[in-house]
Amino acid sequence: MQNLLAFLTKYFHWLLFFLLEVVSLVLLFSYNSFQGSVWVSSANAVAGKVYEWQSAVEQFFSLQQRTWQLEARNVELEQRLWQARQKLLEQQSHDTAAVDSALASATSHLLMLPAKVVNSTLNRPDNLITIDRGRRDGIRPDMGVVSGMGLVGVVYMVGDHYSVLLPLVNTHSRVSCAIRGSGYFGYLIWDGANPTEAYMDDVPRHAKFEEGEWIETSGYSSIFPPGITVGQIASIGNSADGLSYRLKVKLSTDFGCLRDVRVITDTTFLERRQLLMAARDSMALVR
Repeated sequence: MQNLLAFLTKYFHWLLFFLLEVVSLVLLFSYNSFQGSVWVSSANAVAGKVYEWQSAVEQFFSLQQRTWQLEARNVELEQRLWQARQKLLEQQSHDTAAVDSALASATSHLLMLPAKVVNSTLNRPDNLITIDRGRRDGIRPDMGVVSGMGLVGVVYMVGDHYSVLLPLVNTHSRVSCAIRGSGYFGYLIWDGANPTEAYMDDVPRHAKFEEGEWIETSGYSSIFPPGITVGQIASIGNSADGLSYRLKVKLSTDFGCLRDVRVITDTTFLERRQLLMAARDSMALVR
């Protein structure tokens, strides 16, 4: 005790100086909007860098698993591209030049911007993911995000250098999906329990499908193009009112080891969004 008192007595002026500095900084950033905004921006940048370093270490130890996943995904995409090309060949009377031109024009407005996950959560009902791309990279809210394994989520908030995503494993997520090959669609939601599973609601009772079939994006929204893999049907149940099916879907994206993603930058996105908003405003005026 005497040593403590002696220490406090000896360095009292330095401790008082440090305490007053802390108090003055708190007052400065709390009651001045400009200084406060500078502090928030700097803190976010530092936190983003820390998350980025942590993510780099985790990525180093998961390279092998990610390689296997990407190889499997590449094989699947090559098979689907070959099937699409064969169907177009049948429709175009085996004109390969016309088929290649049709495939190129169908995807010419879609670009994929690579990004890395620097922070994510899985144990909450409102999980979020942070990536190392932001407004200066051309990212905007409501852009779709995918990975080599399938659908990831939607861009929720955007900063200059980082963005926050609303993933499928968030109870506020709602994505229009379809059963591959049949065209029957519904809405994918997450119940906040298992991060490897979600549920597809509002599937009509007359739809024909089986367990194990693939679920993909329907293309009925302005965010995702059709055909992006979401998962497989794990089990078939009924909705609460019994008027439709409720499908349990095993998600193709493993959010526990998600590292590399692609942000879908659709050149027609802004035009379609403005047109939709104009249509809604017009309907509101009519009412």
